[in-house]
Amino acid sequence: MNRKHKSRTSFLTMLRTALWVCAAGAAALASAQTDDQEDAYFRGGPESGRHALIITGAAASDEIRERFSQWSNSLHDVLARDYGYSADTITMLLDDGSAASQNERIDGSSRREDIAAAFTGLQQTLAAGDQLTVFLVGHGSASDAAAKFNIVGPDITGQEFAELLAPLNQQDIVVINTTSGSFEFSAALAAPGRVILSATRTRAERYDPMFARYLIDALDNRQGDRDKNGRLSVLEAWTFASQSVLGWYSEQGRLPTERAVIDDNGDGNFSLEPAAGTGDGGLAEIAYFDNHSAGPQKTSPEARSLLAEMQDLERAVFLLRGQKANYLEEEYWTRMETLLIDLARKTGRYNELQ
Repeated sequence: MNRKHKSRTSFLTMLRTALWVCAAGAAALASAQTDDQEDAYFRGGPESGRHALIITGAAASDEIRERFSQWSNSLHDVLARDYGYSADTITMLLDDGSAASQNERIDGSSRREDIAAAFTGLQQTLAAGDQLTVFLVGHGSASDAAAKFNIVGPDITGQEFAELLAPLNQQDIVVINTTSGSFEFSAALAAPGRVILSATRTRAERYDPMFARYLIDALDNRQGDRDKNGRLSVLEAWTFASQSVLGWYSEQGRLPTERAVIDDNGDGNFSLEPAAGTGDGGLAEIAYFDNHSAGPQKTSPEARSLLAEMQDLERAVFLLRGQKANYLEEEYWTRMETLLIDLARKTGRYNELQ
């Protein structure tokens, strides 16, 4: 081999090495940035609170009003029964509020002033790190001017609703919009650290959706818990409900007039098939409707400490899995092995406790 050829080969080797180092550095930087962004949200520690706001808008008929009322009451009851929410941590605003005298669940109407008052109260009540899940039940509409949630009195736009959410920037926010024509309204709410679910994906999907019905089924006794870890994540609930909706249309022999979508990376580009690591799904997978509880059998300080550590490790596994593309193959599996071994050891010790 002549000197000129040797020099060229050496140069190409150095170039490939430099490119590999740059790629590794870029992957590490991207990983660190993703870690920083996602790791700040939905930590769900033992002391963090869970709050729910159910807003049920105006109905077009008595029959529809009864359906919306039934869904809203069911949401309230399943959150209290299966997820540990108390009357103090659920706020329900229903239609014009006239049924409040016969229904102790109702805290007010869905008029603008009552919605604003509810958010003012939440600002004063919620601590940093608490989680708020907002359920919107009713009709929605969209036009070139603005997308709206149809409430009693003047409707509220997505931008106006986003302004109500804005002060809650120290809390984890989930918004589940089950209304017709919900997409553009929901898109206005997208922001980093928020999980936004929309029952529809286009302006044309303006017929009354079935999504709320099957979301309640997902929550009821945790039917949507796919990984059988005893907890229901927002992603699991979305998956159960959206698939059930499509199944219902198939059974009816009808073409679907609704397709649920999700955004949880803040870009407002909703996904029809979210999965951790593909844009959307990473936060929804670690956002749970309840806090992890040891139950009455394990109340010692060691048990509570181990449970908190197990929860953090499980969360880290989900986040790492969603960020696999940001790591070199060997580094990814080294990190995953470390997390899984640590989780297995702590789980074993926890199970040994009486």
